[in-house]
Amino acid sequence: MSAASARPPVTEHGFEPVPGLPERLPEGETLLWQGRPGWRGLARRALHVRAIAAYFALVAVWQAASVAADGGSAVEAVAAAAVMMAIGAMPIAFLVAYAWMAARGAVYSITNRRVVMRVGVALPVTINLPFALIESAALSRRSDGTGDLVLRLATKQRASWIALWPHCRPWRFTQPEPMLRALPDAEAVAQTLGRALAAASSMPVTPIANAAHVPARPGAEAMA
Repeated sequence: MSAASARPPVTEHGFEPVPGLPERLPEGETLLWQGRPGWRGLARRALHVRAIAAYFALVAVWQAASVAADGGSAVEAVAAAAVMMAIGAMPIAFLVAYAWMAARGAVYSITNRRVVMRVGVALPVTINLPFALIESAALSRRSDGTGDLVLRLATKQRASWIALWPHCRPWRFTQPEPMLRALPDAEAVAQTLGRALAAASSMPVTPIANAAHVPARPGAEAMA
C-alpha cells in the first residue's frame, strides 16, 4: 500500500479528475465499485426522521386531548393539534432536505487498495482509507432491503467524526467508525470489499453463507 498508505486519511475536497476521487488512480490501482447512499435511508436511520415525526404526532394528540379536557370544542382541539403538527413539519422538512443533499453529494468508492468517501454538504471532504488502516468491516442488513457497511479502523487510527457525520456508526465518538450507509446493493458491495481486502492481505477467500462480518487481517476468514 505504499502510495495509498502515505496519504492522510482526510483531505480537502477539490477538483475531481474522476468523480468521487480526489485524483486519478495511480498505476496498478483499479476502481472496483462506486455508489452513493439512499436519501431515504439516511433520513430514517441517520437523522431519525420517523422518530421525530412520531414524537410530534404524540405531542399533537396530547395537545388536542388537553384542549378537550379543558372544555374546548372539537374544532379547537383539532386546531391545536394542527398547529403542533405544523411546528413539527418544519424540522422534519429540514432533515429530509438535508438527507437528500447529503446523499446527493456523497460518493463511496472501493478500489483494490482503499475505500474513498467523498462526503459533506456545505464543506465536502474526501476521506481516504487505505486497506492498511481498516481492521475489519461488518454488514448490517435492513428490513427495506438496503444495508450499511461499517468500517472499523485500526486502534491507532482516527477519522474525524465531524467530517464523517452522518456517514459513520452512531455513538462512536472517541473512535469513529466510517459507514457506507443505506446501500441499495449492500450485499454485492460487501462481497466486493471482502474480496479486495482478502486479495490485499494475500489471504484465501473463504465463502461464508449469510456472512455479516468482513475481516481484513491475516488469519481470519473473509466474505466471498
